Amino acid sequence: MSGEDTSTNRNNNVVPYDYGDKKAESGKVPKFNEDPEELSWWKTNFYSYVMGLDEELWDILEDGVGDLVLDEEGAAIDRKKHTPEQKKLYKKHHKIRGSFVTAIPKAEYMKMSDKSTAKAMFASLCANYEGSKKVREAKAPMLVHQYELFKMKDDESIEQMYSRFQTLVSGLQILKKSYVASDHVNKILRSLPARWRPKVTAIEKAKDLNTLSVEDLVSSLKVHEIGLNEHEPTKKIKSIALPSKGKSSKLLKLLNLKMNHLMEILMKILLRKWLYFPTSLSVWLRRTGSF
Repeated sequence: MSGEDTSTNRNNNVVPYDYGDKKAESGKVPKFNEDPEELSWWKTNFYSYVMGLDEELWDILEDGVGDLVLDEEGAAIDRKKHTPEQKKLYKKHHKIRGSFVTAIPKAEYMKMSDKSTAKAMFASLCANYEGSKKVREAKAPMLVHQYELFKMKDDESIEQMYSRFQTLVSGLQILKKSYVASDHVNKILRSLPARWRPKVTAIEKAKDLNTLSVEDLVSSLKVHEIGLNEHEPTKKIKSIALPSKGKSSKLLKLLNLKMNHLMEILMKILLRKWLYFPTSLSVWLRRTGSF
């Protein structure tokens, strides 16, 4: 690729990114913030950034530099003896390695300072935050099990449910256990509580679940949720005013026992007072000379 082509790609084809809470800036390398939960998101943005510069750079990141001999800092050994193809490869490797180093914090770079190639450094970062192959293999069945048993909680909104679902799917993607969009659509529909059944049935009849996007499904569910929530206050009031028969009968029995016990105590007190009253009254009358 000529210098003119590279310049054109750099100026016109750089993919903007929106990482974390930072505003997207065209031409800036996406920064990794050392959050394992956002590694997959960062890799996607870094991939877009690199492909916008030169797709061969990403190939070098994945495949390495072949027979090029580099020192620990990634500098070529006997660079002057390189063939034209090797010089081109080394130049591109130097560029992708520099972009990767810029994307990671200094603390992360120090952990992999002995890695000479961009491929080795990238693999080291992924291993640190995704786990080794054995760790990923151990985690994968657990996440798959969580995916299969995923259910929306009775007290959470569609937004909260979808956020949990996205986190789970992101973990599966990191572990190379991805599902297609139709799998996610079916899983979300099956995860909804019983009160959503009419809506689920309507969607299954009106839409092709193989082509329906997750975003469109979630948007439709959010609209339906607004209507459901309008009736929630009435249901809650009724549930408070009319508790279940089992609980109310137990409560009434307990109250009756308490009241009976209190009445017995009160009657005993009154009876004692009543028996004592005539004697105390006659004594008082004799003392005052009124009797």
